[in-house]
Amino acid sequence: MPMIAAHMAVIGVGLIGGSFALAMRESGAVGAITGIDSDSGNLQTALDMGIVDRVATAPSEAVAEADIVFISTPVCSIIPIAKEIAPFLKPGCIVTDGGSVKELITGECEMAMPPGVFFVGGHPIAGTEHSGVAAAFPSLYRDRRCILTPSEKTPRHALDTISLLWQAAGAEVSVMEPGHHDRIFAEISHLPHIVAYALVHAVGSADVEGENVLSYTAGGFRDFTRIASSNPVMWRDIALMNRTAILKSIDSFSASLSELRERVENSDTEGLASFFTLAKKFRDGIL
Repeated sequence: MPMIAAHMAVIGVGLIGGSFALAMRESGAVGAITGIDSDSGNLQTALDMGIVDRVATAPSEAVAEADIVFISTPVCSIIPIAKEIAPFLKPGCIVTDGGSVKELITGECEMAMPPGVFFVGGHPIAGTEHSGVAAAFPSLYRDRRCILTPSEKTPRHALDTISLLWQAAGAEVSVMEPGHHDRIFAEISHLPHIVAYALVHAVGSADVEGENVLSYTAGGFRDFTRIASSNPVMWRDIALMNRTAILKSIDSFSASLSELRERVENSDTEGLASFFTLAKKFRDGIL
């Protein structure tokens, strides 16, 4: 495909940032790629793997010549990074991100941009339980969805450019209002991770006659809790940044769990069958 940007800077060259860089290189959508990461070893790996063409020691140095800047760091650091790099961005540059919380990030980052520089919030719905650039691969986003969250101030050409980049990575692009995004993903992404962490924490801490309960786990438990192996720092930041929506999701889940507990306690045969049948219907509808 034709080149969309001559130079892209990736801040945070881990699984998400590294995979995006690889996808851009494979598609030919960008030219030179500069990487920056707080982990010097991780950054050297990205250079050795050919994921980036060069590395920078400071965000300001990385973005000076960039047409596109992709911030792929834990969500709590995205706004500070955007503010740090803002004075060094050249006119026409478009900054985007890969964070899974959008309302606060989109609003704050947009305000931080100098005249002639634009911010487009993004959230690729892809990932694995692994982290670090060594886990990156170019097809991570293929046939996955990427949500873009422009505001009323986002220029059409900036939105179109970022959309084209994600399409070049093989993603299906959807556009959504930032607050609406956060409420949806509190339910379908943030809550499941919190539940998985809570379940593993509870079982791992369980005292059943001195047994190591986790040593008896099999496929079902491991499949269900796979996402509890995700980066704890990333999920700490998500829980804090999308706090209001996540708390509502936890309350809703707690009510559902209490309802199920009551049916078990009362040996409610029909109630249990009804509860499980409805849940199965919802689950089968996803497939």
